[in-house]
Amino acid sequence: MKFPSREIVERIRREYPAGTRVELVQMDDAQAPPMGTRGTVTGVDDTASVMVDWDNGSHLHVILGEDIICKLPTVTTACYGKTDVWNSREEAEKFFRFAMENSEGSEQSRYAKICTELQMGLTLCTDEEKA
Repeated sequence: MKFPSREIVERIRREYPAGTRVELVQMDDAQAPPMGTRGTVTGVDDTASVMVDWDNGSHLHVILGEDIICKLPTVTTACYGKTDVWNSREEAEKFFRFAMENSEGSEQSRYAKICTELQMGLTLCTDEEKA
């Protein structure tokens, strides 16, 4: 087995850092998760295989060049000190819009700030005021 160069491994590690959400497009393996399964990258090993914790419980690695995955656009929110990663901006907007509409005062202001940042397209939206 020929191992990829260090440069290739490092490039893939930059492209798929731990925490990246992915969706399986194609994998030719009898034990492969179903196409469309989503998962979270846990790292890239020295053979340039992408290690994924699939949402269905599988941990089968992705071999780029043989298997196909696509990155999912995610957004991170931080509210009341709790950080969440959302698989879709629309999901996050729906959640925080509902929270904003069903609260008042400073709590409503926190949710409104996050809603505004989501609509602005930011990838990290927080209820914290900038100093």
